[in-house]
Amino acid sequence: MPTNQAAKVTFMGTGTSHGVPMIGCDCGVCTSSDPRDKRTRPSVLVETAGKTILIDTPPELRLQCVANDVRHLDAVFFTHAHADHVMGMDDLRRFNWLSKSAIDCYGSKPTLDAISKTFAYIFDGDCDYPSYKPSLNLHPIDDAPVDIGGASILPIPLMHGPLPVLGYRFGNIAYCTDCNVIPPDSMKRLQNLDVLILDALRDKPHPTHFNLVEAVAMAARIGAKQTYFTHIAHALGHKKTNENLPAGMALAYDGQVVQSPL
Repeated sequence: MPTNQAAKVTFMGTGTSHGVPMIGCDCGVCTSSDPRDKRTRPSVLVETAGKTILIDTPPELRLQCVANDVRHLDAVFFTHAHADHVMGMDDLRRFNWLSKSAIDCYGSKPTLDAISKTFAYIFDGDCDYPSYKPSLNLHPIDDAPVDIGGASILPIPLMHGPLPVLGYRFGNIAYCTDCNVIPPDSMKRLQNLDVLILDALRDKPHPTHFNLVEAVAMAARIGAKQTYFTHIAHALGHKKTNENLPAGMALAYDGQVVQSPL
């Protein structure tokens, strides 16, 4: 894997599937005045080799793009087809209008098959009113590197409970959300990182996500210079949690920007 590709990552969203604050919850984190405790559903924007690449299209995608002044996308990569990662798909229409072109979307074949079923109106047939749906080109990928006009994206196979999903590496930054197992071959793809972005749901164990203790242990094994945790539930307050994490590890927050090389 090339390590000389500079990359900038914006955390579009860092929350779990419910978001934070959750509907109808009065806990200390959901009612917190700290803006870093306001978490929309998970996604990152990657800027590398002159290209702008979005990973996942969560339900708040329009709000995330407005908040971060996103005006152009060269491609979209999907980790998997769960609702919190794809339900903002329709907001890609605006980027079609801005670029006057279709958007190339990448993911595993099962992920793209599921997306095609969920958003059948986008992919089934033609329409006399074309502006009502995004114009998207779906490209199935496996674990081979993908080149987007000189930007190299390396898929990282992960397990989200029983579900195979993909993380991605771009230069010396890797994004591994929604996982609780990293296979040995994928561990090899996570060596010599400047920045690791890793799933850390909560303190309590979970059947399909790393909890915080597991995520800290995995981050220590991988040994990135800096690790940021994402897909965070309302049990983890930003300030208090970060005060107790090891050096070089922290919860991410919506709107945070990180770069490689550090």
